Amino acid sequence: MCELATRKCEACRVGAPMVTDAEAAELHRQIPAWELIEVDDIKRITRTFRFGNFAEALAFTNQIGSIAEEANHHPMLVTEWGKVSVTWWTHKIRGLHVNDFIMAARADALAG
Repeated sequence: MCELATRKCEACRVGAPMVTDAEAAELHRQIPAWELIEVDDIKRITRTFRFGNFAEALAFTNQIGSIAEEANHHPMLVTEWGKVSVTWWTHKIRGLHVNDFIMAARADALAG
């Protein structure tokens, strides 16, 4: 498990600072399987996890849901046969916060 996954998410509020491009690049190095994207002018990080069947994908979706509830930080999840796409961004600030990278690292740890 990378160090990032052990960090605690901060309570985020409207107006909290987004990570800078330099900070995002540094954090991204710790979760290289994730892709930095921009949708509707909002920066996000996304990754698709692959599984052997729908039941495994659904179980992973539920695990992500549990850690999201625990942290009060929720991703976009798309569950399909054999895969789960996870996208993190911070809705309150319409961009990336360090919490998004922490949660991505936790998702990686769940996937093994």
